[in-house]
Amino acid sequence: MTARLSVEDARPEDMEAIAALNNAAVPNVNALSAEEMAAIAAMGALRIVRAEGAVAGLVLTLPEGQPYPSMNYAWFSGRFDAFLYVDRIVVAPEARGLGIGRALYDDTAARAAALGRPRVCAEVNVEPPNAGSMAFHAASGFNVLLDRLNAESGKTVRMMERPVSPSA
Repeated sequence: MTARLSVEDARPEDMEAIAALNNAAVPNVNALSAEEMAAIAAMGALRIVRAEGAVAGLVLTLPEGQPYPSMNYAWFSGRFDAFLYVDRIVVAPEARGLGIGRALYDDTAARAAALGRPRVCAEVNVEPPNAGSMAFHAASGFNVLLDRLNAESGKTVRMMERPVSPSA
């Protein structure tokens, strides 16, 4: 039986490992330096899961109303008054199948509920395809809103939302 996973706030000393984990997941996410990751996290929250002391997964979220220059974030901002946006979720390849992604999304939904946000918003690459993430988001309760071309990145993304109940 797998031990219960603990999700915690990232610490400054984690940033290099977080950036390396993130950048190993390109093209499913865009590359960021540790400094860029910290700057985005300052607008929201960066939460991680550790496995044997190492960063095994991360989720970077932002609430509405932030000065975040992302066309996908802007798209959600233009449609919803209140949300928690998942900018990225990454699980280390060697840690997949351990429930880390689910733990990160359960933590995100609980934080959204605690903050009074009725939905968690995210997008997943359609082109280039990210079939694993698409299946994971569907199994995690995300509803498809539409597919759109993100002219900023040149990627086609599927815009999704997961409703959050106040008791999530």
